[in-house]
Amino acid sequence: MVRQRGHAQADGAEAALSPGTPARAFALHDTPHSRVTLEDFRGRTVVLVFYVADWQPIAMAQLGLYQELLPHLDRLDAAVLGISSDGTWSHQEFARSIGLTFPLLSDDAPPGSVARAYGVHVQETGRSKRALFVIDPDGIVRWRATFPDAVNPGVHGVLSALERLPVDGGSQPHSRNGTDGDSCPCGCGLNAALVGQYGRNA
Repeated sequence: MVRQRGHAQADGAEAALSPGTPARAFALHDTPHSRVTLEDFRGRTVVLVFYVADWQPIAMAQLGLYQELLPHLDRLDAAVLGISSDGTWSHQEFARSIGLTFPLLSDDAPPGSVARAYGVHVQETGRSKRALFVIDPDGIVRWRATFPDAVNPGVHGVLSALERLPVDGGSQPHSRNGTDGDSCPCGCGLNAALVGQYGRNA
C-alpha cells in the first residue's frame, strides 16, 4: 500500500486510468427511464466517484461530505457523479435517505463495464474499487486515486486537483480555498473554515 497526499492508496492502483489520458465515454442510468453521459458535461470539470456499494457506512460518510461541499464544487463548475454497480432503485432510495442531490449512476448493464474501462473493477467481488477521478472540461483525466474499501477518501485530493486546473483555459491555476473571513472567497456561501479545512493548505 502506498500513500498519496495523506491518504492510503490501494495496491494495484497503477492499473487505473492514468492522468493525461482521455476519459472513457459512458452512458449510465440515473433513473430507470433516463441516462447520464460523460458527454453531457463537456466543458465542465467532472469528479467521478466510484464507490463499492450503497448503504455502506463509509459510502454514506464519503458521499455526504461531497454533498456538504457541493455549493463550493458547483461554484468551481465541477460536477460530481457517483458510480456503483447497484441498481437505480437502490440509488434512489439511498440518495433520498442521506439527502444527496448529485446523480448516482448504475454501472450494471453489463455489471462493472464502466469500472473496467477506468481500471477499477474488482473481479473477485464484481464491484469497483473505491476510486476518484478528476476529468477536465476537455475530457482528460487530470488526477486519480484508488483506496482500500475501509478507507474514506475524503475530499482533500479532489480539492487539490481542482486547485491545479487552469482557469478558463489559461495557464494559471485557481487559488480557491482561502480561509480569511467568515465566507469562502469563491462565493459559494459556505463558511471559509469549513472549506479551508479540506483544502490544499489544511
